[in-house]
Amino acid sequence: MKLLSSALFLLLVVPATCKSSALEDACRSFAAGHPSIGYDYCIRTFQADKASAAAADARSLAAVAARIAEAKANATAARVAALSATETDARRRDRLAVCAEVYSDAVDQLAQAAEDLARGEGEGAVADDAVTQLSAALDAPGTCEDAFGEADDTSPLAAEDAEFKKLATIALAVAASLTPLPPMISD
Repeated sequence: MKLLSSALFLLLVVPATCKSSALEDACRSFAAGHPSIGYDYCIRTFQADKASAAAADARSLAAVAARIAEAKANATAARVAALSATETDARRRDRLAVCAEVYSDAVDQLAQAAEDLARGEGEGAVADDAVTQLSAALDAPGTCEDAFGEADDTSPLAAEDAEFKKLATIALAVAASLTPLPPMISD
């Protein structure tokens, strides 16, 4: 009986004293799985985008995060285009072309994920589709860096790739929190 009354007390009192926002909850959960990026970076990322203020739940935060990552992918694609336009070495232009292609794909994937999440119909299936798109977009910085690394060439996009990876990781983690866990298989 004592255990039951303690549990009831916690259920009644703790929610009233722990008013954390969906943003704080999402970033706390994200930071637990991604300590190298962390809670503060996650919070700052969302706070820099005014659409985050209207996000009432993890689904809407995931849509905002996908849009933030999409904007970074667009900016990186623009930087790739500018570098390509001035590059005189044909082999380096080829490496930049790889980056241009993967970031173009990432922009499309992130836009689709954000749209799916914002629409929010059929929660599980929509979240699964968004996670698939976000996972694919997250490959862009690695593929771009590999194009330079395989040629023993220093990537001019290392900073952009690293930043995009963080942003896409946040979007993926928040969207993945919406997907149901696979069933446990017991012996």
